[in-house]
Amino acid sequence: MRDVPRESSARHFFTGATTAIACQMDQRFSYRLYIPERREGDPERYPLMVVQHGTARTATRYRDAFIGFAEEQRVVVLAPYFPAGIIDPDDLHNFKYLEYRGIRFDLVLLAMVDEVARRVPIETRRFLLHGFSGGGQFAHRFLYAHPDRLRAVSIGAPGRVTLIDDTTEWWLGTKDFVSIFGKGLDVAEMRNVRIQLVVGDQDVEGWEINNPHDSNWRPGLAEQGDTRIERLRTLRRNLAEHGIDTRFDLVADVGHQGVKVIGHVADFFRSVLKEPPGGDAPARHEVHR
Repeated sequence: MRDVPRESSARHFFTGATTAIACQMDQRFSYRLYIPERREGDPERYPLMVVQHGTARTATRYRDAFIGFAEEQRVVVLAPYFPAGIIDPDDLHNFKYLEYRGIRFDLVLLAMVDEVARRVPIETRRFLLHGFSGGGQFAHRFLYAHPDRLRAVSIGAPGRVTLIDDTTEWWLGTKDFVSIFGKGLDVAEMRNVRIQLVVGDQDVEGWEINNPHDSNWRPGLAEQGDTRIERLRTLRRNLAEHGIDTRFDLVADVGHQGVKVIGHVADFFRSVLKEPPGGDAPARHEVHR
C-alpha cells in the first residue's frame, strides 16, 4: 500500500468549501471557509470577505451562495457561526449587539480572521463584510467598533439599527459606547469605508421586528420605523448627518430573503475590489432594481 502523507486529509478538508472549524480563541464558536484553489495569476494575498449569518444561523448556506463570486474575484470567504443559547439557553440575539455578558463577538470574529491568516495568505488589515437581517445588525455595529478593519460593509435588512446618538444608550444609540468597547466612535475612519445598505422592496412584514414582548425590544425602537425598509432609511439619514456616505439598494420584488439580494451584494463588492484601498468615498445614491 502506497504511503500517504499524514497531513493529506487535513489539506483536503481545509481547501475549497471547508468543514466547520472551531475558533481557537473560544471553541464555543466556529467558522466555515471557502478557499479558491490557487492558480497562476492569483494575488499574493487573497482579499477576505466575511459573511455573517442572521438569527436562523444559516452560515453554510450563505458561504455556499458566494462560492461563484469567490472563484470569479479570487477572494476567501469566512462564515462565522455563533450558536443560539450561549449562556442563556433561550437567547437568539446576543451576537447581534457585539457584547453579551462578557463575550465580545466582534473580537471573536477578529480572532477568526487571524486564525485564517495563519492557514491561508489573505489580506487582514481591511476586509469585506456582509450580513443580512440579524447579520446586518452585527455588520453595522461592527462598522462602529472597527471601521479601521473594513474596506467595505454591506448591511442587509436589519430589523433594529443603532444610530450614532450620544444621548441614547447602546444598542439604540451610542451614549455608553466607550464604557462597553473601551474606545470612542471614529466617525472620520467610518467615512473611509464603502457602505452598502440593501433591502427588498417587499420586506414589509412586521411580526419579527415590532414585538414589544420579546427580549430584543427597547423603548424608542418604534421611532426607527415600522418596516426594515424604513429602519434602514433611518440609519442612512443618521449616517448622512455625520458625513458618512452610503449606497442604498432597494431590490425589486424581494421580501425578507437574504439569498435574493446576494447578486446586488456581489455587484457592490465587485466595484469595491476594482478600487485601490483608501480611495475617495462614493457619492450617495439610491438604486432600484
